[in-house]
Amino acid sequence: MRHAFLEGLRPTLHIAHRGGALLAPENTLPAFRMAVDRWRTDMLELDLHTTRDGELVVSHDPTLQRCTDGDGRIADQTLAELQRLDAGFHFSPDGGRTQPFRGQGVRIPTFREVLRNFPGLRLNVEVKAEAPEVESTVANLLRSEGAAHRVCLGSELDPLAERLVEAAPEVCAFYPRDALTQLVLAIKSGAEPPDDRRFQVLDMPLDYGEVRLVDAPFLDATTRLGRWVNVWTIDDPATMRALAAIGVGGIMTDRPDLLREVLG
Repeated sequence: MRHAFLEGLRPTLHIAHRGGALLAPENTLPAFRMAVDRWRTDMLELDLHTTRDGELVVSHDPTLQRCTDGDGRIADQTLAELQRLDAGFHFSPDGGRTQPFRGQGVRIPTFREVLRNFPGLRLNVEVKAEAPEVESTVANLLRSEGAAHRVCLGSELDPLAERLVEAAPEVCAFYPRDALTQLVLAIKSGAEPPDDRRFQVLDMPLDYGEVRLVDAPFLDATTRLGRWVNVWTIDDPATMRALAAIGVGGIMTDRPDLLREVLG
């Protein structure tokens, strides 16, 4: 039986990767708002880290230098310290000539803010780093915000992903790295695939080196297993069209504008 998170979903989903990281400052409310309002995204993809005072904040990197005017590790800062930083400081749509979001009040959002700002939207959420009790912190927040049904949750780290499933067994889960590798290798080699019921979604790259991973036979195999496949991170319209033509579940993109043109 398909997980409730997947009920009603039809290929191919428009998924804004970090909100659309080539169009607005990634993993921020302005990026998410643009993806939802302008590009009618079906799902937001985002990443979580934990602050020194135990708050869940939305960021891909564990450090601050690439996306803000701060430096150091998120885990070493309090939420109050993080929210003084400019998360639009470095973003440039034109190779560094302009920074249109600098000084515009863009902040690192909390996970709670995102849940409350987009109350009806499905989210694909990756917990990026180990932290004390992070799995229970995530599970408790999803339940308190009534959002457990609309989140697909996981981590690339297998031990953390397994603890997230244990803490929130009602939440849809994507495969962590080692479990995903085992499943993909089995399908591609024609072996009997492991049917690990803890995980329902494959968030994965299109290719591994010179090998095309996601093709029509692969999608047939995952469909027979009752699994859903999202491919990351696709910014080329021709590749988007090819994936949509074979019925891939979802396409994660940093260019939600181009994906909207392709999907119509």
